[in-house]
Amino acid sequence: MKAPPATGRRVLLFAGAVLALALAVLASIAFGSHPTSLGDVVAVLSGTADPNLVTVVESRYPRTALGILAGLCLAVAGTLMQGVTRNPLADPGLLGITAGASAAVVTSIAFLGAAGQGGAVWWALPGALLAGLVVHVIGSAGGGGGVARLVLAGAVVTAVLSAYVQAVTLSLPRVFDSYRYWVVGALGGRDFPVLWSVLPLAVAGLVLAVLLAPGLNTLALGDQSAAALGASPALMRAGGLLAAILLSTAATAAVGPIAFVGLAVPHIARAMSGVDMRAQIAFSAVVGPALLLLADVAGRIVLQPQELMVGVITAFIGAPALLLAVRRMRGTS
Repeated sequence: MKAPPATGRRVLLFAGAVLALALAVLASIAFGSHPTSLGDVVAVLSGTADPNLVTVVESRYPRTALGILAGLCLAVAGTLMQGVTRNPLADPGLLGITAGASAAVVTSIAFLGAAGQGGAVWWALPGALLAGLVVHVIGSAGGGGGVARLVLAGAVVTAVLSAYVQAVTLSLPRVFDSYRYWVVGALGGRDFPVLWSVLPLAVAGLVLAVLLAPGLNTLALGDQSAAALGASPALMRAGGLLAAILLSTAATAAVGPIAFVGLAVPHIARAMSGVDMRAQIAFSAVVGPALLLLADVAGRIVLQPQELMVGVITAFIGAPALLLAVRRMRGTS
């Protein structure tokens, strides 16, 4: 029995996305500020390389793994946010995740003696999670308001925390000097313990997203239609937002606030997969890591032997994507 044309096209596109991710992983391991080649990577994997080359190549394993995890988390969180809020310009920052992580990092540096990117991670994790939960509680208080109240709650929490961050960093230059490296977003300078610390949140968020995907499809039909089909709109919306909070928290705590991945990738995934939320999540989980890893590789190569942080590269990529999304909204409104 032949697959329908739409299904066959989707399978081919997904296979292409997986291939692109595999090539991005290989490029992330092979290329960096220290010149190496694909042959060097093969030699390391086969155990025939010299110790210095082994050290160089193996030092790229943690940032590659973190790029996969962060790209997956940000992309799937953005897909959930845009699906739940029905807003094609929604991204994980809408939930106050970035502002919460930033406020926690600033507090840890200014008052608790945290130093370096490694120390900031452990404080960013609870800060981001707490901010996301506060936004969710405020947005769902009283059982009314729906998406509009959630967006307003996110804007209020973000504004308050951003003002706090600015007040502390402007008052204490030492804090700003340490904070500015974290706030751009980068994959380098972190090791596998950072990955293990955020992995449970990422797994929980991804599992929850997969379980809720069929219900989120009905939610796209409207609350009344979803209820008529046996789904609970409030429960589906709360579950989708919780999954987005968990995924965004894991990514932001691990690598900092990397912009535009959660905004741009859902549009790419939607164009490749169609309206089915299950397919959108699958495509986002592959396209997001590929995009983030390729952006990181570009940042390593463009200024050799120095590096450009991946958050800068994604901003250059994401800004045109935002403009295209806005133009598309104008064209369909």
